[in-house]
Amino acid sequence: MKTLSLLFICLFITAGAFAQSSQSQDILNKLSSSMKSLETFYMEFNANIKNTSTGINESEKGKGWVKGNKYFATYGEITLLSNGVKTWTVINEEKSVYESDASDDEESMNPKKLMTIWEEGFKNKYEETSTFNGESVHVIKLYPTNPDNADYHTILLYIATKSNALKKAIMKTNDGTSMTYHLTKFVSNKDIADSKFNFNKAQYPGFAVIRD
Repeated sequence: MKTLSLLFICLFITAGAFAQSSQSQDILNKLSSSMKSLETFYMEFNANIKNTSTGINESEKGKGWVKGNKYFATYGEITLLSNGVKTWTVINEEKSVYESDASDDEESMNPKKLMTIWEEGFKNKYEETSTFNGESVHVIKLYPTNPDNADYHTILLYIATKSNALKKAIMKTNDGTSMTYHLTKFVSNKDIADSKFNFNKAQYPGFAVIRD
């Protein structure tokens, strides 16, 4: 549930089936370098999750704050935060908080990690130059190198040709679900207090804290 609901934030197929495109790799390398150079960032996004076979068609708005390996992200009824040592997943509809060690959390939803998802486990291919919201964008396809262990069969990235900033991502899962994320705001090196990333139980009265 956590992975499906929060891959946006994002803010996200066979080895050798497609040749690694030097053009797309250069664009992704520049985007990765840009993201890693930031001390902090804040982003807002719109998301839509759709599956025609199950009738799911849900839209939500999300926000994310990142400072190094610390993050705070909200998406619908779910809040994720991590101080780099512990990670907390707050599910409002369940009135539950799931706590785990950040180092043990294989499903870490750090927005910074998601903004560089292509660095490991994917091959890429340059599709075309297109437009999104009136802006020229590169369209790049990602394919898992190990599809048997991947949740996604295709990820489409829309990256601005002028600023080389990620504008949109479409993730298509093996069960027919399509998740579309549209980045609506991005502020780099925003001043963010460390207290933003610490869980405060007093802010969630009546919530059960479940420790892994």
